[in-house]
Amino acid sequence: MQIELSQFYARLGAIALIMLLGFCLGKWKMISTKTNQELTNLLLTVFMPASLFVAFPSEYDDSTLSLFLSGLVAGVFVMLMLIILSKIIFNRLWLKGELRYESQFGLIFNNATFLGYPIVASTFGPTGVVAYCGFIIAFNVALFSYGIWLFEHKITTRLIKSVVTNPNIIAVLLGMVLFLSGLRLPSFVTDAVGFVGGATTPLSVICIGFMLSRADLGKVFLKWRLSVTALTQLIIGPTITYFMLTWLRFPSEVIMVCTLIQALPTATSLGLFATKYGGNNIESSELVTISTVFSVVTMPLMVLLLLG
Repeated sequence: MQIELSQFYARLGAIALIMLLGFCLGKWKMISTKTNQELTNLLLTVFMPASLFVAFPSEYDDSTLSLFLSGLVAGVFVMLMLIILSKIIFNRLWLKGELRYESQFGLIFNNATFLGYPIVASTFGPTGVVAYCGFIIAFNVALFSYGIWLFEHKITTRLIKSVVTNPNIIAVLLGMVLFLSGLRLPSFVTDAVGFVGGATTPLSVICIGFMLSRADLGKVFLKWRLSVTALTQLIIGPTITYFMLTWLRFPSEVIMVCTLIQALPTATSLGLFATKYGGNNIESSELVTISTVFSVVTMPLMVLLLLG
């Protein structure tokens, strides 16, 4: 698989325009914070799972299964590598406890859900989405287990339940069962699910645009520590991923999808997790904002250097 840079930048430009729409809707107060929260919840529980459920072809073939499993294994390697790397880079000597766990979270978990799906789907098509489905299982398991543990520092039944009942993981597994079994749902059912999943891209990007409209960018960029953390995630993440998966000889489709995902900004869930589990929710949200703004420059650059 090869990436056509001209097409990639064109699609990235389209996504940027939709993000700008979300930004403007926020500034014009046509979307409220409550509406954005409700929309985010719908994306995570309805729209995104629907898009993942219909990602598998209706006809079974060995190459699709192999690509899915490769994406899953690569996701496990990438998550473990980033967890270890986050502990080395954001250690006690540098941050001394202040924003240390939030920074570790920011390096490990990027916006693989809201931005990852639309960019992978528009850049690589169905083949890339299959590899993405494998990766997103490893990502979500790590996010709703280790991601929560970073703030609570203990294993609870709620933590285990959050993994088992995650709609995105369930959707991928159900889609996989249908793919392996050869069973087919009625066409009107798959069409309906496909239509719902098709709303994932514009809605998720609009939510990110709204988030940027709420930030005081002038004050945020004065915090140099947050800028250093964001740039570390945006540059080291995709670079290490690319060379590690290349060294391990993963399929080119998986290498490109995983590298592209790691070039994305820090996950918007960082602010939500910090608020819910007792972290620094203000600077966590600011870190997400800085990372998102920086990625406008770093992501095209990393794709050019690593995948071009």
